Amino acid sequence: MINPIVKTIEMADGRTITIETGKLAKQADGAVMVRMGDTMLLATVVAAKDAVPGTDFMPLQVEYKEKFSAFGRFPGGFTRREGRASDSEILTCRLVDRALRPLFPDDFHAEVYVNITLYSADGKDMPDALAGLAASAALAVSDIPFNGPISEVRVARIDGEFKINPTFEETERADIELMVGATIDNIMMVEGEMNEVSEAELLEALKFAHEAIKIQCQAQIELAQEVGSTVKRTYCHEENDEELRKDIWEKCYDKAYAVATSCNPNKHARTEAFAAIEEEYLAAMDPEVAEEKKGLVSRYYHEVEKEAMRRSILDEGKRLDGRTTTQIRPIWSEVGYLPGAHGSSIFTRGETQSLSTVTLGTKLDEKIIDDALNQGRERFMLHYNFPPFSTGEARPVRGVGRREIGHGNLAHRALKRMLPDDNPYVIRIVSDILESNGSSSMATVCAGTLALMDAGIQIKKPVSGIAMGLITDKGNEKFAVLSDILGDEDHLGDMDFKVTGTKDGITATQMDIKVDGLSYEILEKALAQAREGRLHILGKILETLPAPRPELKPHAPRIEVIMVPKDMIGAIIGPGGKVIQGIQEESGAIVTIDEVDNGGRVEVCAPGRDAIECAMAKIKAIIAVPEEGEVYKGIVKNIMAFGAFVEFLPGKDGLLHISEISWDRIDNMENSGIKEGDEVTVKLIEIDKKTGKFRLSMKALTPRPPRAERENKGGEKHDRKGRRDNRKENKENKESKETEE
Repeated sequence: MINPIVKTIEMADGRTITIETGKLAKQADGAVMVRMGDTMLLATVVAAKDAVPGTDFMPLQVEYKEKFSAFGRFPGGFTRREGRASDSEILTCRLVDRALRPLFPDDFHAEVYVNITLYSADGKDMPDALAGLAASAALAVSDIPFNGPISEVRVARIDGEFKINPTFEETERADIELMVGATIDNIMMVEGEMNEVSEAELLEALKFAHEAIKIQCQAQIELAQEVGSTVKRTYCHEENDEELRKDIWEKCYDKAYAVATSCNPNKHARTEAFAAIEEEYLAAMDPEVAEEKKGLVSRYYHEVEKEAMRRSILDEGKRLDGRTTTQIRPIWSEVGYLPGAHGSSIFTRGETQSLSTVTLGTKLDEKIIDDALNQGRERFMLHYNFPPFSTGEARPVRGVGRREIGHGNLAHRALKRMLPDDNPYVIRIVSDILESNGSSSMATVCAGTLALMDAGIQIKKPVSGIAMGLITDKGNEKFAVLSDILGDEDHLGDMDFKVTGTKDGITATQMDIKVDGLSYEILEKALAQAREGRLHILGKILETLPAPRPELKPHAPRIEVIMVPKDMIGAIIGPGGKVIQGIQEESGAIVTIDEVDNGGRVEVCAPGRDAIECAMAKIKAIIAVPEEGEVYKGIVKNIMAFGAFVEFLPGKDGLLHISEISWDRIDNMENSGIKEGDEVTVKLIEIDKKTGKFRLSMKALTPRPPRAERENKGGEKHDRKGRRDNRKENKENKESKETEE
């Protein structure tokens, strides 16, 4: 029997998290089983012994997979087998990757594979909140070099109180919901959404999450000590030439610094100017040596270029394109650019441009979600596309990558809380990035806001977004917070901090930090500066379109919603869907129905008003409750000797007795002038309390003729059911009949 090593973490609410190692997957470099309640995740990590020659980056691959068997379910599809990663699994991979990647040594280039698998779930606790802890713990018990540990938690504010790793149900009630990744000393990663909260409230949430993370990091340190994995493997993945490095710095730094401080606003011109310095250096070398040392020259020159850009900002306050640290690039935008879309916009900020469209649909257009723990339908979608031509790259367009899913998810979270509560439409926003030089996800938020307003969606408030950067020197003694960062400032800087919100507060955020020791003072400054920039951008948006258009586009579908009693849902659908299909065929509208807590929610959608009114009339007729004294239009369904049966409401027939057709006497139904299929107007004169049968009348809708006139015409009062018991009139009718005979 194997005795695994187990560490237990006590949470503030009484729950416990256990980390177990030494029992499963022992051939991996590191493996742990993390458990909270009945939720269990196995994390394994394996690193190659050597780096692939020429690799100068960190080849880390993180995979997260939720087994359907974890929750006692079969996968969908024909194969009944887990397939490609779902969007939610990809987003979890990204959360873990972003927290781990900066903490591998800069000179460690071996391929590292982290696999996290959900093997058990109770459907209450959210397993993605444990994925970062599991991955870091697997690294902690391995011999792979790693400057951790880290952990990740979900922090939510529910009814005014913060909670770590809330349940699915609790998260739905949260007005702040963040995933936070950190080491024991510093926050490394943040992503989440909020309901227009202040910067101070966001900082409070981060601090609360960090306190819980410190405890989880300490548990990993103790686990590593027990396992004996504190000593990591030795490696040598870089060949260095210090003389070459020194020579490149001496000959290239001043030139690179001159380009960095030239304030050239053109991205490609700057890139070519920087590249020319490296090419010039290589050209001055012996051709054979240059070919041999080309990789090293490129790596060392990148260090020179990075330092030149950073010193330009820190020492002279000059950014690559000449802006100040708080200045936003020029903005222009346009709405209604695409006449065929239900809503469209162009948003351009500097060299970043998004062309966005809005499409309005019905319930039939909902996205079906069938993940292991999450089943349902999504009525608001946002898809982000980043084609290679947006950055001038000559390569083919492939499928949607993880980055595109992540950026689209951030923009989706930024906008979704601002959709109207009574919105009847399924909405799809597509953001195509046509140019990119920094913060295309924030351009998507701005373009999405404009496209929604152009479509006539009455959003609660417009939303804008901005990406903030950070440049620090060693020890963080000197730093500069940058508003509206360029792509190079993101790549060469120390922080990428995206913030979206309305004029009243933050709706979403995403932050990646690449340096140690980032203080809350710097974060507070970054948030305050982000608010100023966000409001500036919001003002530019409102200059283009101050408010949502009052009406939808002429070619957009119209939807009306009606709530019906729950017991009427079956009547509207009909046997085998016959009734609802008939309504759609006759009206030309699309009718969908959902059972909700307080009844049935019926949506009627059509391009024109006439089709909607026709369908609504038929639905209202089905759910209508017959009332004595009301007048209805009905269809004659059947002719009998004593009268006709008329369908005066869908599924409701009443008897129109021969004596109730006219004030004149009718001998038989052949002489009544009524035949099957005729539309007649009738009055409901009686509902039998015992049988529930309906008695209808046509003559009750016309004035009763005077007696003399009736006698001349040979008419008589003939009510066999004795609705009226006027004896005198009956006697007169009898005498009149005898006289005629």
